[in-house]
Order: sequence, then structure tokens, then C-alpha cells
Amino acid sequence: MTVLILGLVLFLGAHSVRIFADGWRTRTIASLGDKGWKAAYSVVSLIGFGLIVWGYGLARQQPVVVWSPPVMMKHLNSLFTLVAFVFLAAAYVPRNQIRAKLHHPMVLGVKLWAFGHLLATGKLADMVLFGAFLLWAVLDFRAARQRDRALGTVYAPGTLAGTLIAVVVGAVAWAVFAFWLHAAWIGVAPLGRTL
Repeated sequence: MTVLILGLVLFLGAHSVRIFADGWRTRTIASLGDKGWKAAYSVVSLIGFGLIVWGYGLARQQPVVVWSPPVMMKHLNSLFTLVAFVFLAAAYVPRNQIRAKLHHPMVLGVKLWAFGHLLATGKLADMVLFGAFLLWAVLDFRAARQRDRALGTVYAPGTLAGTLIAVVVGAVAWAVFAFWLHAAWIGVAPLGRTL
């Protein structure tokens, strides 16, 4: 569990700089330059991510069961994850109504993904992993909305075409991940079987 926690501290810590130390971030970018900052940020994030994957794998070898979720929670998690994938796509597809309305759909997608997985899993390592991501997403969304208000950020209106593209891309990515990649990469088939 120590490796998992260290990975979460590094990965989510790097992704929390704008939440807790935006001024320091600005000064550091001015000192290192944009490329230097991105390089350091990427290195810390990759090390953290690697430790999360390794630590989670280690923790799953000796699972500590906290509770046994009902089967319906797994189905609810699948729905939440589908919406999370659509939100993730909406963060990148230009001029879609989801981003125009929600402003930070990727962070909301992380919230849904983490919350759904907390409902559907009952082991201690799951609670640490998904609980940490849920807490980060809540704090990050709040900080991002505060920055938007302070800067007077205006988001471009979305179009129906952009919205449909975001929904289709997100749904296809979810299906590929749910039916094939989740089992191959994580060892769990979330929908009970693979095609």
C-alpha cells in the first residue's frame, strides 16, 4: 500500500499545484520556462503514475476486503464510466455543448469514474485509489471554477455537431475499454465477459 500511496502523492500532487500553489507555479514557470516546467511536471507525473500502477498491483495480491458491493453497483459504475468517457471526449472535441455548459468536463469525468468505482469495489486499495482521485477531482473542479470567475472566462457556445462527435467518440472509447482493454490491462472484465 505504501507504493500506491507514494504514487498518488506524486501524481495527484503534481496535478494539484494549481489548486494549492498557483502563485508558486507561475513563478516556477517564469524561472524554468514553459518547456522546463512541462518537462519537470511530466517526469513527476509519469513516476507517480508508474508507482500507482505498481502499487495497486501489489496491493491486489493481498486484498483487504472492506465491504462487498451489490451487483447493481457494478452496473451503475458502468453507466457512470460511460458518461465519464463522454465527458473526457468533450474536453477535447471543439465546440461541443457539453464543454460549453460544464466548462471542465474532464474533471467531472474523473469524479464520475472515481465515484462509480468506489461504489462498485470494496477492497482497501480500491478505496484509497478511487477515493484519492475523487477528492482531487472535487478540489480541482472547485479551484478551476474559481479561476474562471476571477478571470471572467467565457466558453465558446457548442454546436450540435460537436456535441454528437463528443458523445460518439466517448461511447466508442468506453466500449473498447469496457469490453477489451479493461480486462487485458487490469485483469477485470467490468461487464462480466469480454467479446
